[in-house]
Amino acid sequence: MDFLKELGIKDENPGACWGSNGWITSDERNELVSINPTTGQPIAKVLQASEKDYEEVMRVAVEGFKKWRTVPAPKRGLLVRDMGEALRAKKDALGKLVSLEMGKIVQEGWGEVQEMVDICEFCLGLSRQLYGLTIKSERFEHRMMEQWHPLGTVGVISSFNFPVAVWAWNASIAATCGDSTIWKPSSDVPLTAIAVQNIVNEVMAAHDIEGIFSLVIGKGSVVGERLINDERIPLVSFTGSTPMGKRVGEVVGKRLGNTILELGGNNAVIVTPTANLDMAMRSVLFGAVGTAGQRCTSTRRVFLHKDIAGKFTDMLLKAYNQVSIGDPLDQANLMGPLINESAIDDMMATVDELKRKGGEIITGGKRLDKPGFFVEPTIVKVQHDWDIVHQETFAPVLHLIEYDSYEEVLEWHNEVPQGLSSSIFTSNVIEAETFYSPRGSDCGIANINIGTSGAEIGGAFGGEKETGGGRESGSDAWKAYMRRQTNTINYSHELPLAQGIKFGN
Repeated sequence: MDFLKELGIKDENPGACWGSNGWITSDERNELVSINPTTGQPIAKVLQASEKDYEEVMRVAVEGFKKWRTVPAPKRGLLVRDMGEALRAKKDALGKLVSLEMGKIVQEGWGEVQEMVDICEFCLGLSRQLYGLTIKSERFEHRMMEQWHPLGTVGVISSFNFPVAVWAWNASIAATCGDSTIWKPSSDVPLTAIAVQNIVNEVMAAHDIEGIFSLVIGKGSVVGERLINDERIPLVSFTGSTPMGKRVGEVVGKRLGNTILELGGNNAVIVTPTANLDMAMRSVLFGAVGTAGQRCTSTRRVFLHKDIAGKFTDMLLKAYNQVSIGDPLDQANLMGPLINESAIDDMMATVDELKRKGGEIITGGKRLDKPGFFVEPTIVKVQHDWDIVHQETFAPVLHLIEYDSYEEVLEWHNEVPQGLSSSIFTSNVIEAETFYSPRGSDCGIANINIGTSGAEIGGAFGGEKETGGGRESGSDAWKAYMRRQTNTINYSHELPLAQGIKFGN
């Protein structure tokens, strides 16, 4: 495939670790096979990093930070700007590689790369807006101020479902803030990470800097554990499952490090009697079927008022029957495969449990009889309080739940342990305002007349409860990547103490 060569992915084993000596090449290292989920066949083999490789990459990242932190922030923004332009130039090829290796349709692959470009553009402006404060002092001829300094080397552990965009959220903001980044991507999608590293290597070389963006691919039990235990990393940004996020939070917390945790979602849409049903239907369709249900913001639950439940279900079923499933690189298809065999097993186990509980399968629920990891998008009528409904299944399984009153549906909406994204479709201003009020949705994202999936980079992204906490991307999420320092300046000839304390003569 020509786009692989354009991204520097060669036939021979690429070394999945970038340090001061370039890509690792030793054949003594373990191999990692990247599988095409569309066919179930290998794409390429990657040489995994060892603990020794990790240490070399980390050394370069730490040294890179020491130099980078002294570069004025607006100049740092220029590097991130150039990174965005380099990604824009490779958007077609990189988007296709995302689709090939991860399985999302190519429109979503291109959209993910565009998200990388967008956050780089955001960071160019941010580089001139890392504002502190001036604070009035109670002491005569004293001034207090607050400023933000670079934090250090940031560890980024990303998931398979957004193999490049989540890294860009973190790495571009970290670089703008004066930090270096060491990246451990999912072992399911190593080629996309290598392609991105190839791109940013050229950008770093053009700016005569190294160690700002580093890559290390290897087993979680080897490099992953080393990274989260490394006291040289003051911040770890982790995207993945809630159980693994708890592990990361515990390990990093024990050494008093900081974390940004983007974990599970059990996202719901409430459709009220005054909703625009066509808008709601199209939103639910993309939210549930897009990325084959493998987004942390994918729509899992739909609450339908009983007055419109039948009509909406018929509309949704008709739309589901028109979803074309197949090769994600074929733009005629709207849904690609799941990431691997394990994902299919998890989905089928959920479907079996829903049937056992008495759930009514409206459509789907089966694996497709074709090569690769394809399944039917599934709709099930359920009860709101079933345990299986309160769990996240990372697959296109949509739960339909009918409700009577707005008060009860808000309670049902918030009763799950996850708290990432939420949505309501209504033309009732009281319902809309209540939904994002303190007694409304308990999620980090609460949308009105727009779905749960598809966030813009300008807002801070993240959730509450078992979704983990912390924010990435826009707004003031940059503050997590810096350390705050309070300064007091005395420009008088006296030495008064705060609170009027007298200490001796």
